Amino acid sequence: MTDFYDALETRTPADREQALIQAVAKQVAHAKENTTAYASLLKDIDPSSINSTDDIAKLPITRKSELIELQKKDQPFGGLTDRNIKLSHIFASPGPIYEPGTKKEDFARFARSLHAAGFRAGGIAHNCFSYHFTPAGIMFDSGAHAMGCVVIPAGTGQTELQVQTIADLKPDSYIGTPSFLKIILDKAESLGSDVSSITKALVTGEALPPSIREGFAEKGIAVCQCYSSADLGLIAYESSEQEGLIIDEGIYLEIVRPGTGDPVPDGEVGEVIVTSFNPEYPLIRFATGDLSAIMDGQSPCGRTNKRIKGWMGRADQTAKVRGMFVHPEQVDKVFKRHPELSKVRLVVGWENESDQLTLKCETDQASKELNNSVCNSIRDICKVRGDVEFVDTGSLPNDGTIIEDARKYD
Repeated sequence: MTDFYDALETRTPADREQALIQAVAKQVAHAKENTTAYASLLKDIDPSSINSTDDIAKLPITRKSELIELQKKDQPFGGLTDRNIKLSHIFASPGPIYEPGTKKEDFARFARSLHAAGFRAGGIAHNCFSYHFTPAGIMFDSGAHAMGCVVIPAGTGQTELQVQTIADLKPDSYIGTPSFLKIILDKAESLGSDVSSITKALVTGEALPPSIREGFAEKGIAVCQCYSSADLGLIAYESSEQEGLIIDEGIYLEIVRPGTGDPVPDGEVGEVIVTSFNPEYPLIRFATGDLSAIMDGQSPCGRTNKRIKGWMGRADQTAKVRGMFVHPEQVDKVFKRHPELSKVRLVVGWENESDQLTLKCETDQASKELNNSVCNSIRDICKVRGDVEFVDTGSLPNDGTIIEDARKYD
């Protein structure tokens, strides 16, 4: 049994950089030839002229924040997919933003992160990411099958059934958000059920504070986290050393000054920009809107790729809440649904080791009925539950902020 998924993980930095530059050039040529959007966006780019990281940094940016409008003009994927793609799924994420899925093994490349987290062939993985609309469930399912794991497609909710299934089938691993794993463990304790078969977990979608990780370790569960997106699949992942997130071998990652395409020095916080080598969905210099920074040195585990510090906030005002992105456009839809409101500000907090969402609303027509109606709109439009707090007209700051991420982790 090897500690590494494949030989790519231990390449010399020089060999990796040269291979990645060549892969970017090849992907640019492919995207120009096979997608309508990049045929236009890259029309003045000669792929054979891409011979250095500086050349890559001159390529145009594609922003996640632009996907909604691009897809409205050219449904369903904004002209960014290979016109010859053999689709098996169309996913729908909040926004709405649509993503393609194929039957290609490990199409989102999660097998590498699962291997680093200790998953192995023959194991049974309890997958608690949703299989409904959004792609996470099927993305991890595909990666686990590529690893040779049996998957329990548990999805979200139905906590007592989750506990019963784990107690009966005894999976050795968990895939999902850390908060839902904690909910399952707490429910199992209250029911007196044995879920101790789970000894390893790969989590993503929300923060993993040290206190939460330590709580899992006390219950005999070694937890690793990864960083991913619905558009790109795996971006970076932890190994057992848990010292930063190692960049996936199937992408080219840059950290740039927010609002620009200019790379920043290693160690400086900036926006995560990713070029994916997925031929079916060839995103070139895709601006995720996430903030992070390159770490010094290499991981003690022996993997030689660069590491990032993990998710450090948003370059825009989009927030990830309980594993779901909430966009300013969605908050605006809630606001416009209720003419009684004069101004709103969505505040995302962290209480009792979970995300808390509160929509502060200026109004002079506060009532219980309006509160319930706005709460329902938040759930319908943003796909997450939130509270409503009425405030005096004119009391919210005049700073252009629609979503305020006020989370502070222990």
